[in-house]
Amino acid sequence: MPLQVPSAIVSTRRRVLVAVSAAQLAIGVAGHLLALRRRLAYDVAVVHWRGDPEHMALESLLLGTAVSAPVAMLASQAVATARLARSQNLIAQRTLGVLGAAMTAGYLVERTGRAALAPRRWDRTIGDDDQRI
Repeated sequence: MPLQVPSAIVSTRRRVLVAVSAAQLAIGVAGHLLALRRRLAYDVAVVHWRGDPEHMALESLLLGTAVSAPVAMLASQAVATARLARSQNLIAQRTLGVLGAAMTAGYLVERTGRAALAPRRWDRTIGDDDQRI
């Protein structure tokens, strides 16, 4: 017999996941807009991939930017978050888990993010016009 979790706990967990996902989504969209404005193309040093600032609007759809996930992932996150906000949805929960893991990996391999988080180069204004990373 499967373990039954009280509905109040499930409801609270769902609300927390929706809130965290919505906040992260808002930050991702803001990062995307910042990257487009400052022309911060993706730069994944691990596999020597570097985006072209001239084509970054198109590249950002599937490859992301220096400070945001790809638009396709942000859109998937928005749909999953909305579905989970409406009702308990196991597929939406799993989708958010997979997206979260993929985005975390992306943040860690992106050169701009790693440089901004390095203690010797801490920079609150990623991609600031005066001090590019």
